[in-house]
Amino acid sequence: MMMVQQRLLFILSSLCACIFGVEGTKSKPKGGQGQFPITQNVTALEGAAANMTCRVDFNDNTSLQWSNPAQQTLFFGDKKALRDNRIELVRASWQELTIRISDVSLADEGQYTCSLFTMPVKTTKAFLTVLGVPERPEITGFTSPALEGEVITLTCTTTGSKPAANIRWFRNDKEVQGSMEVMSTGKSFLVRSSLYFQVDRGDDGVAYTCMVEHVSLSNPYMTTEVLQVHYAPHVEIRHSMSIPQEGQYFKLECFSRGNPIPEPVLWSKDGGELPDMERMIVEGRELTITTLNKTDNGTYRCEASNHLGTSSAEYVLFVYDVSVLCLLSDPNAIGQHGPDHALIGGVVAVVVFITLCLIIVLGRYLARHKGTYLTHEAKGAEDAPDADTAIINAEGNHVHAEEKKEYFI
Repeated sequence: MMMVQQRLLFILSSLCACIFGVEGTKSKPKGGQGQFPITQNVTALEGAAANMTCRVDFNDNTSLQWSNPAQQTLFFGDKKALRDNRIELVRASWQELTIRISDVSLADEGQYTCSLFTMPVKTTKAFLTVLGVPERPEITGFTSPALEGEVITLTCTTTGSKPAANIRWFRNDKEVQGSMEVMSTGKSFLVRSSLYFQVDRGDDGVAYTCMVEHVSLSNPYMTTEVLQVHYAPHVEIRHSMSIPQEGQYFKLECFSRGNPIPEPVLWSKDGGELPDMERMIVEGRELTITTLNKTDNGTYRCEASNHLGTSSAEYVLFVYDVSVLCLLSDPNAIGQHGPDHALIGGVVAVVVFITLCLIIVLGRYLARHKGTYLTHEAKGAEDAPDADTAIINAEGNHVHAEEKKEYFI
């Protein structure tokens, strides 16, 4: 019934325009016969208002009309033709017809027609573009807490955008690449972006931010989630001095990192309990030895645990005698965690070398002053053919006793 009424109104208005146009030619110039209505394309945000304006430069009292994409008449002059409370008249005159569509939706998008009822009727199109505003993003995939080594997927999703929105990821302030997927949901789009990574302890406390950018937004939408990671402890020992000496105050501190925080910290010495609880004081993570002595030498162990594991660290304590330290010109020659075995080996080698040299020199001296005596008394006896000849030769040698000589070997 409404369509029939609109058609009848359109026909009557056309006839009136023709009659008025014929009569007008008798007294007025034909200023509106050769011109077309002037319109402009309009872009509006979903939920906002859109003004559609149609005008002419010259008009000889002919009517202007707006029609929607379905060719339904919205306004004919100042007469409303379609029952839609969102559509209202802004201005109506012989030269202009402006209407407002409030709370526009994606369904309102399309080509609108402005008609000037001359003979023949002149029409001009105007396109109404409706931008779909994206919904605020949501991040899913967080496990609370995540475990070190676990592979997780963080997904950021936004719906309702037109055209499709763009999603960016940030790890703290640094941008990281995600995998984006766009799906059509009628006239709008669903956009999803995912991050895949293996969690480590460096991710604990890191803020992951999903940013949605769209032409309809003056400022991008952002949502942030802080990742919590549980991991086994890691322990290290720090000491208060590099060269501990007898009589000094000495402190060891056990630094442990883990989530949950490893508690308590356990101290031991040489695989057993601390031997002197009066001088060895444990306060939280610290072990303090009030007065060092040689009996404190040994391996000290710090151990910390949480439900994911146990970690330990060791420190070898060597307490130095002040008199020994005075012999060392370079304090760096002493290692931070005990005696320098290379230094000790060097000293031993020098001592051995000097001892060997002394032995060699002493031996040569003794050899030179002791010697072996050889004479010519028996000379010739060894060459005699028999005993009688050997005696004769030996007696002959006594004659030349003054010719005895001494040799040193």
